[in-house]
Amino acid sequence: MSDSKFKEEYENNKKVRTEEAGTVRKIVATVLITLTVVLIVGVVGGYFYISNALEPVDADDKEPVNVEIPTGSTNSEIASILEENGIIANATIFRFYTKFNNETGFQAGNYQFTPSMKLDNIIESLQNGQIVKEPVKRVTIPEGYTLEQIAEVYAEEFSFTKEEFMNQVNDEEYVKQLMENHPALLTDAILGEDIRYPLEGYLFAATYPFYKEEVTVKEIVEKMVAKTESVVLPRMESLEEKGLNVHEAVTMASLLENEARTAESRREIAGVFYNRLEEEMPLQTDPTVAYAHGEHLERTMYDDLEIESPYNTYHVNGLPVGPISNFNENSIEAAATPISSDYLYFLADREGNIHYSETLEEHNKKREEYITNE
Repeated sequence: MSDSKFKEEYENNKKVRTEEAGTVRKIVATVLITLTVVLIVGVVGGYFYISNALEPVDADDKEPVNVEIPTGSTNSEIASILEENGIIANATIFRFYTKFNNETGFQAGNYQFTPSMKLDNIIESLQNGQIVKEPVKRVTIPEGYTLEQIAEVYAEEFSFTKEEFMNQVNDEEYVKQLMENHPALLTDAILGEDIRYPLEGYLFAATYPFYKEEVTVKEIVEKMVAKTESVVLPRMESLEEKGLNVHEAVTMASLLENEARTAESRREIAGVFYNRLEEEMPLQTDPTVAYAHGEHLERTMYDDLEIESPYNTYHVNGLPVGPISNFNENSIEAAATPISSDYLYFLADREGNIHYSETLEEHNKKREEYITNE
């Protein structure tokens, strides 16, 4: 090989090796930079993740939440309970934090925490033992109350008016926001064009504690809707077996609430209603007539039955378009577990006793015996 060719080949090989070395250096540099970026992002991300987990869940939410810590609970179990109740953001971080700081001596008991509490305050409370704060006031919403009656009760307790309460619960944008927060309970049915008030029947009858002198309508409604959800949804499997969706279930419960006063009679009447629905007979329940008129009726007269309304079960077959009031827990339980019978009719005498019949002829005889002749 001539010197010139050897020199040329040497230069070519040298150039290839130089290019390969450069490529390797670029690859190594890229890998190192990537790893460094990933490491930095991981560290920064981890820092913010842990920092956020150590901060209050919601610094603005000072509404107390009752939390029970059972006897014998481990730190891990306590962490899970606190996370489930929305008191801490992350149970794992809580466990590591308490272990790293050697925080022990947590006591069983009934606690009231708020989502605005700092982690150290929560730990201190758990170490000090049982703390239950007394509410500033308790407001009782009776069974069978309509939305307007509920508004009147709260207007007497807080600084807003009945009209302001009603404006809030009938604001479509607000109602849609509630629907997003409670999709299993609040369905599109509550916004039907024939519905008088979207949240009628969905504000549960109970005694509610309040820990501030003043609360907003939104805070009240959220508390009441959540209570309804906790009572209705666990029974939905049984109610769906009866052919009812959630809106129909709430509607049925409201009818049973207004037709009877005892758990047993509500289950009996539920059985009658299901029988009539199966036979495609109108339910013909007087409380729906009063609701259709928008006023309390001491007695339902024949002229009252003539009102054309999607709430009047003398005018429409099946259930009314929506609930006519709120209800007791045993009313939704009656809807889920009716007493089976062949009865298609019932009536209440002047003393409130309920008499059942299988045929119209038998029903009319009892009407004459217990009502007409009195």
